[in-house]
Amino acid sequence: MRGFAILLGFYFIGAMLHEFAHLPLPANVMGLILFTASLFLGWIRLEWVEEASGFLIKHMLLLFAPFVVGTMVFFGRIGEEALPLLLSLFGSTFGVLWITGWTVRLLGPGRKKTEQGSTTGQREKGEGA
Repeated sequence: MRGFAILLGFYFIGAMLHEFAHLPLPANVMGLILFTASLFLGWIRLEWVEEASGFLIKHMLLLFAPFVVGTMVFFGRIGEEALPLLLSLFGSTFGVLWITGWTVRLLGPGRKKTEQGSTTGQREKGEGA
Protein backbone atom coordinates (compact mmCIF):
# COMPACT_ATOMS: atom_id res chain seq x y z
CA MET A 1 0.00 0.00 0.00
CA ARG A 2 2.90 2.32 0.76
CA GLY A 3 4.20 1.89 -2.81
CA PHE A 4 0.91 3.00 -4.34
CA ALA A 5 0.79 5.98 -1.99
CA ILE A 6 4.29 7.03 -3.02
CA LEU A 7 3.55 6.66 -6.74
CA LEU A 8 0.28 8.58 -6.44
CA GLY A 9 1.97 11.21 -4.30
CA PHE A 10 4.53 11.92 -7.00
CA TYR A 11 1.80 12.04 -9.62
CA PHE A 12 -0.13 14.62 -7.57
CA ILE A 13 3.03 16.65 -6.96
CA GLY A 14 3.57 16.66 -10.73
CA ALA A 15 -0.06 17.69 -11.25
CA MET A 16 0.31 20.59 -8.81
CA LEU A 17 3.53 21.71 -10.49
CA HIS A 18 1.83 21.55 -13.86
CA GLU A 19 -1.16 23.53 -12.63
CA PHE A 20 0.60 26.23 -10.63
CA ALA A 21 4.02 26.58 -12.30
CA HIS A 22 2.60 26.30 -15.85
CA LEU A 23 5.49 24.12 -16.95
CA PRO A 24 5.25 22.76 -20.51
CA LEU A 25 5.45 19.10 -19.46
CA PRO A 26 2.49 16.85 -18.67
CA ALA A 27 1.81 16.24 -14.98
CA ASN A 28 2.66 12.55 -15.13
CA VAL A 29 6.02 13.24 -16.78
CA MET A 30 6.92 15.82 -14.13
CA GLY A 31 5.93 13.38 -11.40
CA LEU A 32 8.03 10.65 -13.02
CA ILE A 33 11.05 12.96 -13.24
CA LEU A 34 10.69 13.88 -9.57
CA PHE A 35 10.21 10.22 -8.62
CA THR A 36 13.32 9.17 -10.56
CA ALA A 37 15.36 11.96 -9.00
CA SER A 38 14.17 10.88 -5.54
CA LEU A 39 15.25 7.31 -6.24
CA PHE A 40 18.70 8.42 -7.39
CA LEU A 41 19.11 10.77 -4.44
CA GLY A 42 18.16 8.00 -2.02
CA TRP A 43 15.09 9.77 -0.63
CA ILE A 44 12.97 6.79 -1.67
CA ARG A 45 14.09 3.19 -1.61
CA LEU A 46 13.29 0.92 -4.53
CA GLU A 47 11.97 -1.74 -2.16
CA TRP A 48 9.18 0.61 -1.08
CA VAL A 49 7.66 0.82 -4.57
CA GLU A 50 8.81 -2.43 -6.14
CA GLU A 51 5.68 -4.45 -5.37
CA ALA A 52 3.25 -1.72 -6.44
CA SER A 53 5.13 -0.97 -9.65
CA GLY A 54 5.35 -4.69 -10.44
CA PHE A 55 1.58 -4.98 -10.03
CA LEU A 56 1.00 -2.01 -12.36
CA ILE A 57 3.37 -3.37 -14.99
CA LYS A 58 1.77 -6.82 -14.75
CA HIS A 59 -1.67 -5.33 -15.45
CA MET A 60 -0.56 -2.67 -17.94
CA LEU A 61 -2.61 -4.11 -20.80
CA LEU A 62 -5.77 -3.87 -18.72
CA LEU A 63 -4.95 -0.29 -17.75
CA PHE A 64 -4.45 0.75 -21.40
CA ALA A 65 -7.70 -0.86 -22.61
CA PRO A 66 -9.84 2.30 -22.19
CA PHE A 67 -7.40 4.31 -24.30
CA VAL A 68 -7.35 1.69 -27.04
CA VAL A 69 -11.15 1.48 -27.07
CA GLY A 70 -11.32 5.28 -27.10
CA THR A 71 -9.28 5.40 -30.31
CA MET A 72 -11.99 3.37 -32.03
CA VAL A 73 -14.19 6.47 -31.87
CA PHE A 74 -11.69 8.18 -34.17
CA PHE A 75 -11.03 5.17 -36.39
CA GLY A 76 -12.51 6.86 -39.48
CA ARG A 77 -10.44 9.99 -38.96
CA ILE A 78 -7.30 7.93 -38.44
CA GLY A 79 -8.01 6.14 -41.74
CA GLU A 80 -8.39 9.47 -43.55
CA GLU A 81 -5.06 10.70 -42.22
CA ALA A 82 -3.21 7.38 -42.51
CA LEU A 83 -0.44 8.54 -44.87
CA PRO A 84 0.61 11.62 -42.86
CA LEU A 85 0.39 9.61 -39.63
CA LEU A 86 2.54 6.80 -41.00
CA LEU A 87 5.10 9.21 -42.48
CA SER A 88 5.29 11.03 -39.17
CA LEU A 89 5.55 7.78 -37.22
CA PHE A 90 8.32 6.26 -39.32
CA GLY A 91 10.15 9.56 -39.83
CA SER A 92 10.26 10.33 -36.13
CA THR A 93 11.25 6.74 -35.29
CA PHE A 94 14.18 6.76 -37.71
CA GLY A 95 15.13 10.26 -36.56
CA VAL A 96 15.28 9.14 -32.93
CA LEU A 97 17.28 6.04 -33.89
CA TRP A 98 19.76 8.13 -35.88
CA ILE A 99 20.19 10.74 -33.14
CA THR A 100 20.56 8.02 -30.49
CA GLY A 101 23.21 6.21 -32.55
CA TRP A 102 25.06 9.46 -33.19
CA THR A 103 24.95 10.37 -29.49
CA VAL A 104 26.19 6.93 -28.39
CA ARG A 105 28.98 7.13 -30.93
CA LEU A 106 29.94 10.60 -29.73
CA LEU A 107 29.72 9.89 -26.00
CA GLY A 108 30.59 6.19 -26.04
CA PRO A 109 33.93 4.61 -25.19
CA GLY A 110 36.96 5.90 -27.10
CA ARG A 111 38.05 4.24 -30.32
CA LYS A 112 41.58 3.61 -31.43
CA LYS A 113 42.64 5.46 -34.57
CA THR A 114 44.58 3.52 -37.18
CA GLU A 115 47.39 4.91 -39.31
CA GLN A 116 44.99 5.69 -42.16
CA GLY A 117 42.84 7.78 -39.84
CA SER A 118 39.89 5.40 -39.70
CA THR A 119 38.66 4.13 -36.38
CA THR A 120 38.46 0.60 -35.10
CA GLY A 121 36.21 -0.82 -32.46
CA GLN A 122 39.17 -1.81 -30.29
CA ARG A 123 39.73 -0.06 -27.01
CA GLU A 124 43.01 1.39 -25.87
CA LYS A 125 45.13 -0.76 -23.55
CA GLY A 126 44.04 -0.44 -19.96
CA GLU A 127 40.41 0.38 -20.79
CA GLY A 128 37.70 -2.06 -19.83
CA ALA A 129 38.23 -5.64 -18.73
